[in-house]
Amino acid sequence: MLSVWFRVIRVRFLLASVIAVSVGLALNWWQNSTIQPFEAVLTFAGVMALHASVDLLNDFWDFKRGIDTRTTRTKMSGGTGVLPEGLLKPSSVYRAGIAFLIIGSLIGGYFVITDGIIIAVILGFAIISIYFYSTKIVDSGLGEFFVAVKGSMIVIGTFFIQSGQISLESILAGIVVGSLSSLVLFIASFPDHDADKSKGRKTLVIAVGKQTASKLFWIFPLISYSAILVGVYANLFPLFSLISFCSLPLMIKSGLGLQKNYDSVTELVPYMSSTLMFGRITGALFVIGFLIKF
Repeated sequence: MLSVWFRVIRVRFLLASVIAVSVGLALNWWQNSTIQPFEAVLTFAGVMALHASVDLLNDFWDFKRGIDTRTTRTKMSGGTGVLPEGLLKPSSVYRAGIAFLIIGSLIGGYFVITDGIIIAVILGFAIISIYFYSTKIVDSGLGEFFVAVKGSMIVIGTFFIQSGQISLESILAGIVVGSLSSLVLFIASFPDHDADKSKGRKTLVIAVGKQTASKLFWIFPLISYSAILVGVYANLFPLFSLISFCSLPLMIKSGLGLQKNYDSVTELVPYMSSTLMFGRITGALFVIGFLIKF
């Protein structure tokens, strides 16, 4: 049963939030040479709880709307399959999603008390957008934007909790992480195009069409790489941040693969996987770039 819950929470996708928090911590370490361990652990716990909440509620609403029963499920798209297979009750998944939302909110509430209004604004955005993500937000075509903002806010919030300030560096680092997170969602929406469209969803892929959308792939890594270059050029990031560009071959492979196979679910799966790998490796290298000191 535990393995089923891990499946519906999509544990391996939680790594995106781990990287986002790590970037905020690493940036603070590079600038101030300090880490507050208790606050860092609590930040990880709160962010992971909120991430688990949005995944659980997304699975619930996709099942209730009949989307998951119309998709071709892959390891990268089409939902977890837990509810269509009858492994858990929809009400149990919904309650778990709300429970994780409450846990994340309570942890966030602690930081509101200790760190003030900035965290309150970030937390308020998180709570509202998580609850409405799978219905109002995605139906309005704002899914990719939400994920980008979410990733950025995790970095900014983590840095603020550690340092007590919002800096240009933290905003720029947030853009790097947010764009990478949004890219993974973007490419994973290609196989779900028909099912999503039939049920009223409006992803970026649906809005512009698969062929045009496949060419938009390059915008996401371009934003991330450009933010890193600007940060290094302006002495906002260390020179070692450029090791993030080691992931360039994976990005090229994924983008070219998408353009050739955007209309074939089976053929696209390896490129969805390599896109996920690209995002994680770029983010991890970005973290390491802040930690290297001579």
